[in-house]
Amino acid sequence: MRIKINKGLDISLKGGLTDYAPARTVMPSVCAVTPDDFPGFVPKPAVREGDSVKVGSVVLFDKLHPEVKLVSPMSGKVKAIVRGERRKIERVVIEADGTDEVLRYDVSKPSVQLLAEAGLLARMRRRPFDIVPDPAVRPRDIFVTAFDSAPLAMPLTAQLGPDAPAVLARAVKALSTMTDGKVYISHNADWTLGDIPGAEMVEVTGKHPAGNVGVQIANIAPVNKGDNLWALDVATLYKIGRLLADGVYDPATVVAVVGPRVLNPVAIKTIEGAPIADLTAGNLDTSHGTLRVISGNVLTGTAVSTADDGFLRYPYRQITVIDEGDHADEFLGWASLSPSKLSASRALPFSRLRKAFSPDARIQGGQRAMIMSGQYDKMVPMDIMTEYLLKAIIARNIDDMEALGIYEIAPEDVALAEFADTSKLPLQKIVRDGLDYLRKEIE
Repeated sequence: MRIKINKGLDISLKGGLTDYAPARTVMPSVCAVTPDDFPGFVPKPAVREGDSVKVGSVVLFDKLHPEVKLVSPMSGKVKAIVRGERRKIERVVIEADGTDEVLRYDVSKPSVQLLAEAGLLARMRRRPFDIVPDPAVRPRDIFVTAFDSAPLAMPLTAQLGPDAPAVLARAVKALSTMTDGKVYISHNADWTLGDIPGAEMVEVTGKHPAGNVGVQIANIAPVNKGDNLWALDVATLYKIGRLLADGVYDPATVVAVVGPRVLNPVAIKTIEGAPIADLTAGNLDTSHGTLRVISGNVLTGTAVSTADDGFLRYPYRQITVIDEGDHADEFLGWASLSPSKLSASRALPFSRLRKAFSPDARIQGGQRAMIMSGQYDKMVPMDIMTEYLLKAIIARNIDDMEALGIYEIAPEDVALAEFADTSKLPLQKIVRDGLDYLRKEIE
């Protein structure tokens, strides 16, 4: 099957990788598990400070679905359970003991319960609502995205080992028993691993957000009210295959440290939840202004600190560094026609040049009423009227939200529209709040 995405926009930024092979390995002395990275997961600690854990040991479980777990990427001791306001668990910090002990699972009978216990179900997303799946509900279909089209993203295949075809086939075989439908793998033209037995292979072409699994679902087999779908990336699929082969959870990841303010863009092999400071040490351009360090890409990533409280966040494979912009002194400000300014609008004469830009974190204006210009629809390649849907979400009109396609969408699907938005509205937050509100009202 082949599909072509005609809408969207590829954002070209400075500081991209030229070589995707890991330049070095960083094995940190501490790591962190952050429950906020897993929407719908209501965390409850399974450990106390000072407890010993192995790689794969449960550190948090879901209060509503206790069989769904988050596990330790490191062997050591629980250094801290950090809480915020109203005792909300912000992260569990683990300190290495140097033993590299691993917890082994019984993989003789692959099941949803095994994936939940090993922390891999939490890495998937249920559609609709874009939350951690309920293991008790059988999915209609399972969708895997095998490429990332976000700015400065490296190929997802960089997360895979040389045994990838066999490992992925093993994972697909197991997932096929968990659904009555199909397992789809969507890839781009750079895919070199061939067809994976048991999976429906879909070749996708087009600009970002073509790599978003939600866009792929909408163009292959759209989700409707009452449906239950699972979505994941090929890196998680590979981890499932490794679990079934070896009986252990594999916390390894390859992180791209990229962006205009990175001195030497590089790929680093490390573990999930590693400290940002360890991954960026000596590689940031601090010669002028403040830096915005993002765990993830510039559209959907999370701003993090390079201090002791900054850790790699899910999906654990990219750090982007740009200017904060708090010391910018620009003639005419947001109205400047500087050739260095990045914009999605053709009104800026240099915005469509085939060059790499170095933007900062400023939003270039203030929030204002939504302008019904069709601008969002150019950035969201789905069969929905994005502007009307967002208005319905803001108004909390459930009937209109359902009629206009809220079940198909996730926050990352409007990230590009948020970048291009002349109204400067927090579209991803609006969608997230709308999905949470709808789920609370109808489930």
